[in-house]
Amino acid sequence: MARRISGRNTKGGKQSGEPRRDPQAADGQRPTRDDILRFVSENPDRSGKRDISRAFSLKGEDRVWLKDTLRDMADEGLLEKSRKRLVRSGSLPHVVVLDIFARDPDGGLLARPSERASDNSEQNPLVAVKLSRGAKGPTPGVGDRVLAKVFPTNESTGPAYTARVMKIFDKRSEAVLGVLRVAQDGTFRIEPVERRQPELVIDAEFRNGAQPGDLVEVEPSRTGRYGLPKGKILSVVGSLSSEKAVSMIAIHAHDIPHIFPREVIEEAEAAKPATMAGREDWRELPLITIDPADAKDHDDAVYAEPDSDERNTGGVVVTVAIADVAAYVRPGSALDREALRRGNSVYFPDRVVPMLPERISNDLCSLKEKVERPALAVRMTFSHEGRKIRHSFHRIMMRSAARLSYSQAQAAIDGAPDDTTGQILDVVLKPLWAAYDVLKRGRNAREPLELDLPERKILLKGDGTVDRVIVPDRLDAHKLIEEFMIQANVAAAETLEAKRHKLIYRIHDGPSLAKQESLREFLATLGLSLARGAQMRPSQFNGILARVRGAEQEQLVNEVVLRSQSQAEYSPDNIGHFGLNLHRYAHFTSPIRRYSDLIVHRALVSALGLGQDGLTRGEEERLEEISAVISASERRAMAAERDTVDRLIAAYLAERIEETFDARISGVTKSGLFVQLPQYGADGFIPVSSLDGDYYIYDESARALFGERTGKGYQLADRVEVRLIEVAPLAGAMRFEMLTDPRPLPGSKRSFHKAKGQRSRARAAQPRRSAHSRRR
Repeated sequence: MARRISGRNTKGGKQSGEPRRDPQAADGQRPTRDDILRFVSENPDRSGKRDISRAFSLKGEDRVWLKDTLRDMADEGLLEKSRKRLVRSGSLPHVVVLDIFARDPDGGLLARPSERASDNSEQNPLVAVKLSRGAKGPTPGVGDRVLAKVFPTNESTGPAYTARVMKIFDKRSEAVLGVLRVAQDGTFRIEPVERRQPELVIDAEFRNGAQPGDLVEVEPSRTGRYGLPKGKILSVVGSLSSEKAVSMIAIHAHDIPHIFPREVIEEAEAAKPATMAGREDWRELPLITIDPADAKDHDDAVYAEPDSDERNTGGVVVTVAIADVAAYVRPGSALDREALRRGNSVYFPDRVVPMLPERISNDLCSLKEKVERPALAVRMTFSHEGRKIRHSFHRIMMRSAARLSYSQAQAAIDGAPDDTTGQILDVVLKPLWAAYDVLKRGRNAREPLELDLPERKILLKGDGTVDRVIVPDRLDAHKLIEEFMIQANVAAAETLEAKRHKLIYRIHDGPSLAKQESLREFLATLGLSLARGAQMRPSQFNGILARVRGAEQEQLVNEVVLRSQSQAEYSPDNIGHFGLNLHRYAHFTSPIRRYSDLIVHRALVSALGLGQDGLTRGEEERLEEISAVISASERRAMAAERDTVDRLIAAYLAERIEETFDARISGVTKSGLFVQLPQYGADGFIPVSSLDGDYYIYDESARALFGERTGKGYQLADRVEVRLIEVAPLAGAMRFEMLTDPRPLPGSKRSFHKAKGQRSRARAAQPRRSAHSRRR
């Protein structure tokens, strides 16, 4: 029986049984580029190189030709690599979160992907939302955010996709955020928190009890042709004088759920501690937790010892125990629905918005010192070379022997134990570090991507304002826990695959062919080369990074290599994890703060027969939907965290207008330069129009702006001196002035002559104007 392949026919967009073939292909002729693009569009689920070869009956030399053609089409931006398939550039995944924003002339709903905030129609394509007749439940409307399956259309005009709604998220109001201010003329104004949001006038009767300085939600109203638009205050979010006002802006701007419904709190408070029923007793095993000093929840504990098996000389046994959240958060419960709605915990400098209530996250599921707690543990055996030999999962009751911070554990290993670490130094800590030495050998042999980009941390004063920004030390204690967790995650994925059980993977695709070529062009400007290949490996990038280590371009190359990488996401379909160089990987180790990990916990419980609270059949059928939701939630959290940092730093520097700072160029566009202040980790912008002395041209391959007349300019990661000109604290925006003179750039002569020739040809093509027309 022929296997069905996704495609579209010309009648009503139904799925056809076989991929559409070009008539020429049947005669043994090679398909045109349009044939290939059409096939990729019509068969989104079957668009790998093998699928294309099979569809067009290509064999032998024709397959080599196809490989070269696909690479050329990717280099030209016509195709992109997505997981193991090829997609048309700018195309959407099969399941996506959409924002419905309008109706077409016939009354149909129009939407755009919520994760692609761009004015570029190719990056933010139009989607026509189709409503199913007889569908039960609420009907979507303008302003809704929905989860939908999307299908490309064949029409040359109109929306590029149609969508079938799978789920409607919470209704989105048209309210905007701002701060109530009093203008000099005595009128009330709303100072916007978004850069593109206009200022609003609030009539006195529509203040709704808000006071100047309050952060408020406002409903804009229609106004006449002249004057500022008006608005009506719907609610007071809080006061800017409060400690947590800045993060509250991001919470509301990104629609992050932050107040638990009453039924969720009641369910959490009613939860009872887990019992020994169905569990192994591991309470005497000296598992310990190692976390940041200010951590309030502790969801992982570790222990290690030498392997006693004589056949594994020099090997180790590593145990990782993870809080058993599945024992308390049951499928379909109020706790479960809210956890999925949130997707993950969100971490701001001044607060945490947790995925689960404190009764669960900070109490019943926190592996507290000397307190009995349920856990799901994995025991892994490694050879002397760091290769995992075997592993097994166990549902246990444990009792943490000690709660340590990273610096505390590291100090003990470095020869400065305290009263707590001194008691467990020889029996717990030293065996842990010995096991880490073994696992490092396996990591080094695996060669994951090794980017060296320091992470900054904002320390706040008691009033919630910035005290200072630091770069925390990267300790071996951090690396130990990280590697132990990675191995536990791999073991979880391997176990579920072996049991043929469905799960959600953490996947990370390799760089797209277009990004590879862009990186290749950039490295060429520095005299570096990146080999071509259909399958890139992290080791190839590591080789480049090693060549620039300690050199002036080290930071620059690390930045550009990072930007060439794809974004990790969740999916029930496995393509491996490129950055970690792993064939299978599933998040398992943080179920308190990531819903994906809770799903994997439940899957393990089901697959191994460890209880009745495992993954349900209904959840298995919805894994694609759940993956799309939590991937979107993760991106939402990252954007909110980034915006909050920008606002905090902008407010901190608002009193330092006209001061000069050492900076580094963090982004280059045709519009200007983004600069980062390394001391603060803050970003600002220098418009290209403010760069004096030359006409500056954007060189995308070199990540640079260079002068048309001199060939000198500025490049990504250059260290420069800048002056702060303007700050908008609520929007987190800063504008700078460049004080450093432009410099000669590698490869700028080639770019200079190329650009000069292009501009000369452009001038020659312009029609000459008469003297009379010039005067006019």
